[in-house]
Amino acid sequence: MQKRFSQACENNRLPILTQLKIYLAGKQHLLEIGSGTGQHASYFAPELPHLIWQTSDVPENHPGINAWLAEAHCETLRPPVALCIGQDEWPERLFDAVYSANTAHIMQKEEIRLLMQLVAKHLPSGGVFCQYGPFTEQGQFSSDSNRAFHQQLIAQGYGGYRDIDELKTWVQGQGLTLKEIINMPANNLMLVWVKV
Repeated sequence: MQKRFSQACENNRLPILTQLKIYLAGKQHLLEIGSGTGQHASYFAPELPHLIWQTSDVPENHPGINAWLAEAHCETLRPPVALCIGQDEWPERLFDAVYSANTAHIMQKEEIRLLMQLVAKHLPSGGVFCQYGPFTEQGQFSSDSNRAFHQQLIAQGYGGYRDIDELKTWVQGQGLTLKEIINMPANNLMLVWVKV
């Protein structure tokens, strides 16, 4: 199968990697939720050789992900497991890190709520969840283009932007704490959550 390509993945990979190198230092096993094209996994894993990088996505995306992984020739990359939030069971392996990019605004509200709660449940103490994408803060969009994109997503049937306070509410009392909000290029954020 021909590899799928995302220009956004190409554009944002270096700024994301810079943050991952900081916050994933010392971690051993990472689960990527929503590997998409497979571009991020094939780029990040060789740059983070201390991590076993487990890809995941809905089965129809697996052939494209595997095409990227085959070209990466990286021993720490793992082929995708089926993971559709709300349908599939959480993978059995113990992961001390989770990464997900540009999924929260695509998923429906109940799906992202469940995702947050699953991460809170399964991450061990000291585990880290790096969550990248566009979000609102206290109900405010960071730009007019973000507001327009949110409205476009809603019109197309996607969930739209989630507010950071909303995410925090969903994991309140479950040990998952938002430690950092990092401004990223193109009006995106990296949210760094830590399991206490």
